[in-house]
Amino acid sequence: MSITDLPVVNATLNGLSAIFLALGFVFIKRGNKIAHRNCMIAAFITSAIFLGCYLTYHGYLAWVLHRGPTRFINPPAWRPIYLTILLTHTVLAVVVVPLVFMTLARARRQDFVAHKKIARWTWPIWMYVSVTGVVIYFLLYQIFPQT
Repeated sequence: MSITDLPVVNATLNGLSAIFLALGFVFIKRGNKIAHRNCMIAAFITSAIFLGCYLTYHGYLAWVLHRGPTRFINPPAWRPIYLTILLTHTVLAVVVVPLVFMTLARARRQDFVAHKKIARWTWPIWMYVSVTGVVIYFLLYQIFPQT
């Protein structure tokens, strides 16, 4: 594996996070608290590993290759769609980090009333960020590869 493999690794980690989030949601709705907890911890771990890989890849582009991030140029008709997805993904990725920590902290303290209140906001944002991370990868590297 090389540094150039990190975009697909990142998409995979985002996809795994979305799967763990979905399973965690199903498990808590069925009352299986242990499975829910395990899925949410797995989602947190995969998201944390993603962040490390993402920063490594983009740091390598910037400091070693002296390049910025890959730009979406073609096809021009898709550029506004891509940029809208990227903008909402990026803003919500920043917003979700403290929400995730607060949600996990409340669960750890076993303050499940407060945990449930914030999880109603955290879960859909985290799911959106995870899914759009995969969408961004496919648009940028698979469907419309930018050269």
